[in-house]
Order: sequence, then C-alpha cells, then structure tokens
Amino acid sequence: MKPGQPHPLVHLELHTAELARAASFYERLLGWRSETVESGAGPYVTLDMGSDVSGGGVGCGTPRSLWLPYVEVPNLVAMTERARSLGAAVQVEPREGPAGWRSVVATEAGAAVALWQPKR
Repeated sequence: MKPGQPHPLVHLELHTAELARAASFYERLLGWRSETVESGAGPYVTLDMGSDVSGGGVGCGTPRSLWLPYVEVPNLVAMTERARSLGAAVQVEPREGPAGWRSVVATEAGAAVALWQPKR
C-alpha cells in the first residue's frame, strides 16, 4: 500500500446469535454461498459474496446482530494507537490469529471497525 492511498475494505463479518438462520437468509436472498468451518473458538461461517471482499459470520451472544468491516493496514499496532489518539475506544487490543493480526476500534458514537494486518 502506497502512502496516502486509502486502506481497503477486505472482509465483512456478521456477528449474530442466530448464525445458521442468518447464513441461510443471505444465501436465499443474495445468493451468497455459505460454508461452516470449525475454528478454535467454535463454528465460523464463510460467505462467498461474489467480490474481492471476503465474508464470514460468527455466532455470539450479541443482543443485536451487526456487521463488522475489516480494513487492511500495514502496521496494526501503529494504526490502533493512531485511532486511540484520534479519540477512538479500543474494543479489542491488537491480537494474533491464524491468518493475521487484528484490533477493533470504535468512534465515540460507537461505530466499530476492525483493523487487519495479514500474515504474508
């Protein structure tokens, strides 16, 4: 990514208490194919959205379903600290997963975005 270039949206993740029903709904409505895979944290549904943006879903106890966009950044720790300096609340501190590192930051109004640095 070149300096000054926008950071791309790379993944859209659904958080819901009704994962199977939601995946079925989006498959029937939009044609998004879904596949359930097991992860260390429980089932995860991959969603083929037919674009360069990948998709998925996690089942969790959230009282209201939400979509969490993932934006790729070159340096996750630095970008998380930049968000904090701009007034964001860090909901998930930087942490490593099987495919990369992520954090979740939110504006003062509560709109969250996941920052993502893939392993290369």
